[in-house]
Amino acid sequence: MIQKAEMKDLELIYLLTKKCASDLIKKDIYQWNDYYPSLKVLQKDIELQQLWKLSFEGNLVGIIVITEIIDIEYDTVKWLTDNNANLYIHRLAVDPDYQGKGFAQNLMNFSESYAIENNYKSVRLDTFSQNKRNVQFYKKRGYHQLEDIFFLNQSEFPFHCFELVLNA
Repeated sequence: MIQKAEMKDLELIYLLTKKCASDLIKKDIYQWNDYYPSLKVLQKDIELQQLWKLSFEGNLVGIIVITEIIDIEYDTVKWLTDNNANLYIHRLAVDPDYQGKGFAQNLMNFSESYAIENNYKSVRLDTFSQNKRNVQFYKKRGYHQLEDIFFLNQSEFPFHCFELVLNA
């Protein structure tokens, strides 16, 4: 079941992101670290009502941020659509114990359906260039890979920007 996260979920969500970060580091993927995503970032996501949680059999198994807010790092990206009526995806995470079972697909299906139902032009996101599994995941879903951006507090490697055009 996918629902908006509430403040009471914050600690569990934070622990989930730390578990995912640790799992990525074990795979030599330095996408998330001690600074990102922070408790403060996740708290703000909940306050803005843009963080969604996925539960399965009573357990928190995944999260996703769905927002209209465009990050400053995206300012120079040449997107496929105009910069209005776009949704942005951030912080997609699935508990490593539940990965490979379609939960990330469920979260993305939910996000894309939400975008279509609410007449957005596109869904935009970025993913870490060194996370080959994620890069392929978005390409298989029909996302177009665009330019790279950098989050130097996370990695020296780039993040690929992707966009899925809707209602074309």
